[in-house]
Amino acid sequence: MSEIRCIGISTGGGDAPGLNAVIRAAVKCAILKHKWKVIGIPDGFDGLIWPEKSFELTLKHVSGILPRGGTILGTTNRGNPFQYKTIENGQEVVRDISQEVIGNARKLGIDAIITIGGDGSHKIALEMFHKGVNIVGVPKTIDNDLSATDVTFGFDTALTTATDAVDKIHTTAESHHRVMLVEVMGRDAGWIALEAGIAGGAHIILIPEIPFTINRICRYIAQRETYNKNFTIIVVAEGVELPPELKENRRSGAVSNVLGNAISVQSGKEVRVSVLGHIQRGGSPTAYDRILSTRFGVAAVDLVAAGGFGKTVCLRNNRIEPVDIAETIGRMKGVDPHGELVSTARSIGICFGD
Repeated sequence: MSEIRCIGISTGGGDAPGLNAVIRAAVKCAILKHKWKVIGIPDGFDGLIWPEKSFELTLKHVSGILPRGGTILGTTNRGNPFQYKTIENGQEVVRDISQEVIGNARKLGIDAIITIGGDGSHKIALEMFHKGVNIVGVPKTIDNDLSATDVTFGFDTALTTATDAVDKIHTTAESHHRVMLVEVMGRDAGWIALEAGIAGGAHIILIPEIPFTINRICRYIAQRETYNKNFTIIVVAEGVELPPELKENRRSGAVSNVLGNAISVQSGKEVRVSVLGHIQRGGSPTAYDRILSTRFGVAAVDLVAAGGFGKTVCLRNNRIEPVDIAETIGRMKGVDPHGELVSTARSIGICFGD
């Protein structure tokens, strides 16, 4: 058992619904169960680069934040203390200030840190652990692509938001006899697109794991018209691999626009594009995400109490288990093109453009 009197909590990387629920659970468990002091570390590790930004988290701070989106601590994906970028004499300089950060944590009286983040945050956490920091991770990404955990908090809320958007697109697509593309998040994995597509009744789903062609998409649209279906809903993951003939037209954040133009030209159909973007990261977390986040927060604090440093808490077979941080980084969980979910989608007539 470790002698802990004070812990720090930080949130890094992109925001996700449920972050506040994790913070709330961790603070309440630390104070009520273990009688510890809790320090909030704002904006990733920036609150240790500038320790004057850090502050004590009390029960009052976390009162009422369970249903709130975002994070009361703020977050950033640019606060890596091992590769900290500054401008000196007009030039960008990259320095390792990790030792300074560790020293600042000690000055604040922090005995252990809980870091809530994705792959990048966990890489920083592992390096900090190797430097002697007592650190525990909580996995976070709305993309649900971390291999160490069955589900990440925030995914269910993002999925619900995306599904609601697909539901709403149906009426306008059908009324105007249009092809409608709904672009959702999923840079490396197509979980949101796949599940929102199935749940929302989409006709075509395009994901990074399954190559597709414009010709196949247009043939499917034409096939639908033969049985008087004069509209088509296409759900697109932002990270899809464009066919070779379209790659040179790609612009950041505009994959659906490129696809929409190509489909319109080849099919002769009227096409409209809706990019959901950061709306998927916002809003109140679903009941599932609130519960999962609470479980993660409590489990992280209990893991600190047990001295389980260098580990992250993961959901496996509906149980929260500690996993070595080293096992969680650099290993993406993609959609299995031959898996049960894809097979189910194909069985009800959904096309993947292949």
